[in-house]
Amino acid sequence: MFTVSGSFEAIALCLITMIGWGSWANTQKLAGKEHWPFELYYWDYAIGVALAGVLFALTMGSLGSAGMGVFENLRTASPSAIAAAAESGALFNVANILLVVAIDAAGLALAFPVGVGLALVIGTVASYYESPKGNAVLLSTGVLLVVLAMIISAIASSRMRRQQQSKAGRGVAYAFAAGCLMGFFYPHLMRSISPDFNSAPIQVGRLTPYTALLFFGIGLLVSNLVVNTWFMRSHNSTFAQYARAKGRLHILGILGGAIWMTALTTNVVASGVAGPAVSYALGQGATLIAALWGVFVWREFRGAPAGTRPLVATMLAGYAAGLILIGKAIL
Repeated sequence: MFTVSGSFEAIALCLITMIGWGSWANTQKLAGKEHWPFELYYWDYAIGVALAGVLFALTMGSLGSAGMGVFENLRTASPSAIAAAAESGALFNVANILLVVAIDAAGLALAFPVGVGLALVIGTVASYYESPKGNAVLLSTGVLLVVLAMIISAIASSRMRRQQQSKAGRGVAYAFAAGCLMGFFYPHLMRSISPDFNSAPIQVGRLTPYTALLFFGIGLLVSNLVVNTWFMRSHNSTFAQYARAKGRLHILGILGGAIWMTALTTNVVASGVAGPAVSYALGQGATLIAALWGVFVWREFRGAPAGTRPLVATMLAGYAAGLILIGKAIL
């Protein structure tokens, strides 16, 4: 299987994670411009995640001389490890659907900083508790700066025009719920993976990163049958609408899921060097990328009252400084 051994390689993979996790939601924004309901978009997103998991398992997870291949790993994997990986996919699925609802209601510039910023804090603390790897002072300081940037983002968004505040308020509530759940999927996923997988033999019963991600995608897709069906019914969407959609809309959803799963794969591989806490925290710099998309491309703060721009600039600076410190925690 493919692994990395150096700190700079790990940072590069985390940067790919950051870009992927911060950019996939643009596919939802594009689909939304054609009035494509988020719950129908999400079926294709879930399919994209699962397909990418299969692809990486058959390629990066099965080729190379490090560790063991996916098929060999399946013969020694324990049911509990497989279940943990699938459960993490289901947990993430619920959290991410809530985040997609939040983006639909409040936009990228607000939903991502609140939801993913909160997930960053919870996931980083939980991951470091289970695997204390990396400079704790730099890591905690970086996370603190990200939290402050998240708070400033919420303040800036609250200054939006009065007619938008009700919708944005609902978006904040969904984003907060999403962040609380999303913070726990990553530590649960890492429990299924053999520790030090890039330098030590795979423990009997534990999974390689690629086997774990394969079952993660399966868990996400299966749980979507229950969770997203409920959202469809509550929003009066039908499978007939889904079947009649343009091929372009389906491609956008599948592409969004594949981008997100590619980012998760690079992040888990990087954790073999950086440690789960640092890898996850740096990857969740996606908040900065999403904020940049929201501010400069989608113009989500257009029309905001005077005094909002300095808050947005401070938010972006806080994210950038926090991510630099988190990156230094690896070195």
